[in-house]
Amino acid sequence: MGIIQKQSIRSSIVIVAGFAIGAINMIVLSPRLLTTEQLGLTRMLLDTGATLASLCTFGCLPIIYKFFPFYKSYLPARKNDLPFITLMVCLAGFVIVSIVGFSLKDIIVRKFSERSPMFVKYSYLVYPLTFFMLLYSWLEAFAWSFKKGVVSNALRETMVRLIFTVLIVLLAFEVIGSDQFLHLFSASFLLPAIVLFMVLRFTGGFEFHATPSTVTRRLKGKMINFGLFLFGAQFLNLLSRTVDTFILSAKSERGLTDTAVFTIATYVVTLMEIPQRSMNSITIPVLAEAWKNKDLKHINQVYTKSVANLLVIGLLMFSLTLLNVHNLAAFLGSDYKGIEWVIFLLVIGKLIDLGTGSNSQVIGTSNYWKVDFTTNVIYTLLALPLNYILISHYGLIGAAYSTLLSLTVYNLMRFGFLWYKFGLQPYTWKDLQAVLLTAVAVPIVYYLPYAGSIYLDTAIRTAVFCLIFIPAIYYLKVSAEINQLIEKYVPFLRKK
Repeated sequence: MGIIQKQSIRSSIVIVAGFAIGAINMIVLSPRLLTTEQLGLTRMLLDTGATLASLCTFGCLPIIYKFFPFYKSYLPARKNDLPFITLMVCLAGFVIVSIVGFSLKDIIVRKFSERSPMFVKYSYLVYPLTFFMLLYSWLEAFAWSFKKGVVSNALRETMVRLIFTVLIVLLAFEVIGSDQFLHLFSASFLLPAIVLFMVLRFTGGFEFHATPSTVTRRLKGKMINFGLFLFGAQFLNLLSRTVDTFILSAKSERGLTDTAVFTIATYVVTLMEIPQRSMNSITIPVLAEAWKNKDLKHINQVYTKSVANLLVIGLLMFSLTLLNVHNLAAFLGSDYKGIEWVIFLLVIGKLIDLGTGSNSQVIGTSNYWKVDFTTNVIYTLLALPLNYILISHYGLIGAAYSTLLSLTVYNLMRFGFLWYKFGLQPYTWKDLQAVLLTAVAVPIVYYLPYAGSIYLDTAIRTAVFCLIFIPAIYYLKVSAEINQLIEKYVPFLRKK
């Protein structure tokens, strides 16, 4: 776990920095410098771009994650044809998706013109955004395989958000207009893709070889089968997570305005994803190597420690969000009414997701990766009708309920499979102690009197909860890695 711990901590620092920039963008700048329709449109473009970019890959990314160790072990870099083959497939996918997308223009107009006319006007910007996101995702897959996850996280989490910050500021000072802002926004992933490409080239081992290698000829059947199944699984998973944006924009009473509210609510919840994102980028190559070596003991160690680490950090972030959500609502103002309950439901769903650890990565890198496809199909079949029905009847809050219910069922299925098939049950009594600690500490802080200022009140509630939670977690020894991190920065706790 040493390499995972070290790289995960570094990656977490990068992602925290990115979140800080994003928080300024979403919570401070966007509500004041963008209209709710403009903010909702940026979310709509991003979610559409991410969905189409995933569709364009045709399963190349999971192939890179799973089979790159074989190419690295059995081929010199100059004969590794995996980068060239996967790039060609991605480009072909983009051409096909673009042709289909343009042919469906009339349907987009019919579905969104009434409640989200701005999306209809700027829908063509989806295509450059999709292309640059596709290119970056392809490069990122190789970055993770080369154990450059920290670099790719830095570019995705910080550079992309800094570009958005610059664009908002330029718009505010009228250096650029609304049209220019949106056009430049659609190219947000271009510069990060260029930088990541240069990093991979200078790293060595990232070459383009067009002639099919012996590894490709020997494994192509397994690769195609694996890639198509995982492609379906990951695309359906992403679609189920972005469909709420599409349905809100098309069906909710306020269209892109409700999308803007949901955007900020989901962004607040992404704070809880910081450790998950960083850990996933590091654990994928480690788990792939462990499955290759049939080292079930090491896989169990990674899985168990991922639960302990993610659960503790998830409980901390869940509690701080819950205790301060009323202050956030007051800060945002009346345009974002209803955001408190949306955030409350979303953070519960995310806590459940974190509390089940790296189950997706364990399954996705194993020989039972078809289970990943099956659970994603079930998740999507549940999420799509839930979103449509609940948003149609209850609007914004319906999207939050749908996310909570879908995530709960999804993670229970994956946990159950790993327990049944491999006997992997990652929970200990220490994890239960962490949950009970949270259940005691949250009410204590929740009922503190209001401090008179949203800023002072937030600071007091955050400080008091951390002073209760963090020392207790340390002395309960829930997570060895978290204890080591605390000892690193609190000198008097270091062992003699």
